[in-house]
This record gives sequence, C-alpha cells and structure tokens, in this order.
Amino acid sequence: MSLVCAICNEVPEHPCISPVSNHVFERRLIEKYIAENGTDPMNGQPLSEEQLVDIKVTHPIRPKAPSATSIPAILKSLQDEWDAVMLHSFTLRQQLQTTRQELSHALYQHDAACRVIARLNKEVTAAREALATLKPQAGLVAPQAVPASQPAAAGGGGEPMEISEQVGMTPEIIQKLQDKATILTTERKKRGKTVPEELVRAEDLSKYRQVASHAGLHSASVPGILSLDVCPSDTNKVLTGGADKNVVVFDKNEEQIVATLKGHAKKVTSVIYHPSQSVVFSASPDATIRVWSVTGGNCIQVVRAHEAGVTGLSLHATGDYLLSSSEDQYWAFSDIQTGRVLTKVTDESAGCALTCAQFHPDGLIFGTGTADSQIKIWDLKERTNVANFPGHSGPVTSIAFSENGYYLATGAQDSSVKLWDLRKLKNFKTISLDNNYEVKSLVFDQSGTYLAVGGSDIRVYICKQWSEVLNFTDHTGLVTGVSFGENAKFLTSAGMDRSLRFYSL
Repeated sequence: MSLVCAICNEVPEHPCISPVSNHVFERRLIEKYIAENGTDPMNGQPLSEEQLVDIKVTHPIRPKAPSATSIPAILKSLQDEWDAVMLHSFTLRQQLQTTRQELSHALYQHDAACRVIARLNKEVTAAREALATLKPQAGLVAPQAVPASQPAAAGGGGEPMEISEQVGMTPEIIQKLQDKATILTTERKKRGKTVPEELVRAEDLSKYRQVASHAGLHSASVPGILSLDVCPSDTNKVLTGGADKNVVVFDKNEEQIVATLKGHAKKVTSVIYHPSQSVVFSASPDATIRVWSVTGGNCIQVVRAHEAGVTGLSLHATGDYLLSSSEDQYWAFSDIQTGRVLTKVTDESAGCALTCAQFHPDGLIFGTGTADSQIKIWDLKERTNVANFPGHSGPVTSIAFSENGYYLATGAQDSSVKLWDLRKLKNFKTISLDNNYEVKSLVFDQSGTYLAVGGSDIRVYICKQWSEVLNFTDHTGLVTGVSFGENAKFLTSAGMDRSLRFYSL
C-alpha cells in the first residue's frame, strides 16, 4: 500500500512523518505550512521543520494524469516505448558486434600462440632425441682394446660383425656364460619337480576376472600396443612398446605412468625389463635396439646390430648381453654396456628372415623362428645351428622356453601352438586353435606350470595336461602381449585396442 500525503492526498515524492500527529506529508508542502503557521495542520499542535522525520521508500510510481488515458495519449505512449526499445536493441547489436570482433581476434591470437608452442615443443623433442642418439653413438666409437694386427677391422665401423667375430666372443665371455649356466642348472635341480607353494592353483586361476583396464598409455592417433613385459624383480612395473614409437613404464599399484621413453623412428615391436636394474630394452623396425634408463627417462645406449628391422629380443640370464633377430636374416649377440655386437650369424642355407628369438633358461642355447615356418635351435658358444623343428605351415610368430628347460612352445600363422620336447627333439603336443586364430604372444609363468597364449583372445593352459583353464575375450583388437605376475598372482595383457588389462581374483 502506497503512502499518501495528508494535505494533497497524492503519493509524496519525499515523504516525511510528523511526530505530533503521526501523519505522512509531502515535505515540500508541510514545510510551507509550518513556515506560515508553525503548527501541525492536522491537530494544530506546535511543529517545527527539525521535528519532521524522513521516510525512506522506493521511488514511487505516480498514477498517470487523466489526460494520458485518452486513445491518442496511449498511442503516443506506446510509440515512445517502441522507439526506446528499438534504440536499446540497436545499442545492444552494436555492442554484440564489437564483442564478436574482439573474441575473434583473441581466438586468432590464441591459435597462433598454440601453433608456436607446438612447433617449439616439437623442436625441443627432436633436439633431445638427437642428443640421446649422439651420446651412445659417441660411446660406440670410443677406442676399444683391439689387437694391433687387426686395425682394419677395428676401424670399419660399418661391419660390426667382423669386429665382433675377431675380438668379441673372447674366452672370458664364453667362460662367463658357462659359469652362469652351471649355476642356473644347479638351482633348477634343487627346485626339482615341486611346484612353489605360493603359486596360484589351477582352481583359483580359473576364477580370474578382469580387475583393471588402462587405455591412455599410448597415443590414440597411432593406436596399438605391440609388445609387453613385466619386471621380474618388481612385478608392479609393466613395460609396453607401442605403434606410436614410444616405450612406456607403467606402475600397476599406483595406476600411473612412471616413464615415457621416446627415440625410435618406427613402432616398437619388442621390449624387455632388466631383472635387477632400472633399465629396459626395446627393438624396432628402424633397425636399432635401444637401452633406456627408467629413472633418468633417457636413452643410454643404441645397439646397431642389424641392417633391417629387428623382430625379436631376449636378455641373457647374466643380464649383460642381448640376443636379437632381424629381417636381415641374422641373429646377433651384443654387449649392452658397450653397445658392441659380439657375434652375428646367419643360416646361409635358409636365406629367409628371422621373426623371433628367445634364450633357453640356462643361456647356452636359444631358439629362433623364421618366416618359412622353421624353428631353429642354436648353440651360442659354437654359433652353430644344432637342431631344427619343422611342422608349422606359416611364419613363426612367437617362441617360449619353459623354466624347467625341457619344453619349447611355438606359435605361427597356422592357428596352432606346438609343444616340443628338447630332450627327444620332437613335437609331443599340438594345440589347434580356432580357424584364423592369430598367435601373437606365448609365455610360461616363472614356475613353468602355466602357458598363456595371446592373439585373437587370451588363453591359459596348464602344462602337462595342456588343458585350457582360462579364456578372456575382453580386448577388442588382437592381443599382442601376455605376461604373468609373480607366482601367477595376476595376468596382464596388451593389444591393438591400445589397452593394458590386468586379471586376478
């Protein structure tokens, strides 16, 4: 309800109240009345201007004058309102256009700044990679202890095989390999045929389910994880190599990336985690093998053992030497400390690319797979082919030795896994898989009790019975790597769908 002046009976512009009569007045009118009479107009009591009390109210809306209620006056009022709205709308449009221009300019500046930052980041990355490459190369050309009678071989540079053949496989190295093999054989005999008590039993393994999946380790623009390994001394550390040319170290417990290692010019097809050092190895079709420091996050050595893409990688039990296979038809045995190739051999009678390589647990023999479906067993000390296992009908994709040293598992592009007895040199079991099944990875657990197969899906078999205890189909692409945790307490896998998955109870 509006306040009304007691004198004019209209809504006052500046209302005030008289403490004498408690009536509301327009201040202008009551002041004139007090100046003339000196009393309150309502009861005649004495009243002064100082006694008046102002009332704070919102701005009053006065009723329109009677003249404004005619049709012409209403039309004029509407026209005035329309004109005011149009003027206000025009002003808003001008302000909107100015704001749009300012925003467009700001976005252009932001885009230009982002392009400059991206270019600078690319240049910094390229410079770091070049520096990481130059450092190990500088180490490779350092003076070596070469007999004086062989200066040409020492200075060849482009012929590491010739240098290696003459000065690499020294009696000291061969003795070191023999001593390590003796120790490993003795330990294996002590363990005997008993299964470790901590090993997960088959009935529990069959209950494994996917417990974690991580898809952000490698680039989404070039999807695919091509290789996988688990650190033997700390199975929480998982190593992956991707189609994006990167090597990634992932912490399973923390669920975060420990290191992203960049330097390869092509995709990374093989990775290995050193069992006792914070060092990892990777191989690529760019014909290089790289040694990385996980703590430093940088490349500390580049081994240039081949002239074509490296297809397989295996670490010797001493932890000091690497075996590699290549599309150039050679296998190479290299020193990871110096980057020197100690020996490099090919089977001239075969004349086909090698597709994979793996050391036997004692380190004195190893196996290679070929593109013409052959499995070859080699004597490392003599550097000779001592046995061949024919039987597959497609290129061999993966081989794995059992920890007991008796069994060899091989997979090929013929949708089968074959088990070989190294004592009798024959195939004693063939696991026929579904039609068009692609075997990409084979691995025994550390006790040799279980065999995992990765390819179109994941399958786990219990050795001796060779019966299937697990089958996972969670990956949406080919499974390129599988590996067991300590005592098979978990199983991990990686695939072309860019995901790293973990399975356990």
